[in-house]
Amino acid sequence: MESDARYYRRRAVEELAAADRAVTSAARDRRLQLVGLYLDRLRELDEPSPFNERELMRRRAGQRPAMGWLAAAESQLV
Repeated sequence: MESDARYYRRRAVEELAAADRAVTSAARDRRLQLVGLYLDRLRELDEPSPFNERELMRRRAGQRPAMGWLAAAESQLV
């Protein structure tokens, strides 16, 4: 049987991936709320987050990872 910490970690990762695939901002926001819920549960168990904080802040700000390559390429052209 899967431990609670492993379940919360797995679900957080799955929901974050689903947020990246979300078509509407409302769907993305719902998925990110679930990510927050699972991360809170992990904190209650004194388990580390599967994500770095900078990545989560970027995603919560609505920046899409698929567009990250474009900004990086543009900054190298300047």
